[in-house]
Amino acid sequence: MKPTLLSLTPLISLLTPALANTEKTIFLGPERVRVPLTHPTLTDLRLHTLTPANSTLRTQLPAQFLSDEKPRGTETWLILDDLTPGQRYEVRVCWAATQPTEFTLTTYPLPTVFDTPSLITSLNSYSLSRQPPNPPSSSPPPPPPSSSPPSTPKSTSTTPSLLLLHIHTTADFFTTDRHLMSNPPPVSVDIILDPFIFNLLPRSLVGTVGYVVMTAVVAVLVAGKVVVPFLRGVVDGGVVGGEEKKRE
Repeated sequence: MKPTLLSLTPLISLLTPALANTEKTIFLGPERVRVPLTHPTLTDLRLHTLTPANSTLRTQLPAQFLSDEKPRGTETWLILDDLTPGQRYEVRVCWAATQPTEFTLTTYPLPTVFDTPSLITSLNSYSLSRQPPNPPSSSPPPPPPSSSPPSTPKSTSTTPSLLLLHIHTTADFFTTDRHLMSNPPPVSVDIILDPFIFNLLPRSLVGTVGYVVMTAVVAVLVAGKVVVPFLRGVVDGGVVGGEEKKRE
């Protein structure tokens, strides 16, 4: 048996190459805000939404080099919804190391965006870029008459805990290819909303921590049952050999 090699197996399994980059921001869930259900609503913005139950978005983000028109690169907005006030969260953007890019992530409460002209202008521009094209003008048929009175909504507003996520994407490479320098390709990313367990540990790391703990337990058991007896045998053999030499 080779206990030394066996004990190194968990360590070797952790020596995997890092093939991705990550940028993240950590924040607390905000207090609930009253959001009207009358149009225009947050749904009308047509933004991607991340929640603890639907926490991953795989998409492509456009990238641009810094310029006077885009001093911080291209801009993307998302909604972080169904948050718990006071709970810690982490948002990560993960992308391949083969696409050199810089990301800046900032979260804003809804009132802050609406009260800041530069932010609401940016959000409005991004929202307009995501609206579907106008359908051809035609008069839709009138709805059939109904004898029943229109239903009255039970509530005119909701009170979710949500934030708006603002992402700046900047190309970060140099090439002699003028086309690429003028038109950087979009970056394939995973955007992940990760709640913290007891505000201490990201939920996604629970499995990793469990694996490390189990590996440590197995290593201790192996050391106690294999390595320690083996070393004792070596030491005892050396002592016996020394005593025999003295007798000679």
